[in-house]
Amino acid sequence: QVQLVESGGGLVQPGGSLRLSCAASGSAANYYAWFRRAPWKEREGVSCISSIDGSTEYTDFVKGRFTISRDNAKNTVYLQMDSLKPEDTAVYYCAAGRLCASWGMDYWGKGTLVTVSS
Repeated sequence: QVQLVESGGGLVQPGGSLRLSCAASGSAANYYAWFRRAPWKEREGVSCISSIDGSTEYTDFVKGRFTISRDNAKNTVYLQMDSLKPEDTAVYYCAAGRLCASWGMDYWGKGTLVTVSS
C-alpha cells in the first residue's frame, strides 16, 4: 500500500509558478506521476519519474515548462510548474505504480487544485 498526499495548489496569475508536492508513505513504487483533470475534460498525464533510474517523461504540452523531481530522503515527489497558462487550470493528482501510464498506476492521491487566472 502507498499513501499519497498532494499539496501546493492554489491561485496563480498567468506566467507565474507553483510547486506541487506529493508526500508518499508505505511501500515503494517503481514510478511516480502527476496527472490532471481540467473542468469538463478527461484526466490526462502530465509527467512521470522512475524510482529505479530517475528517468522522466513529460507530455508535450508541459515540456520546457514543468519539471518533475523526487527527494528520496523525504519520500516526496515534486512538480515545478513555470510559465503557467490558464489552460493549466485543473485538479492535479499524484499517482504511484508499476508503469508510467495511467493504467499502470495503482495508487492515487486526492488531488490539489491549481487555478491560473488574472
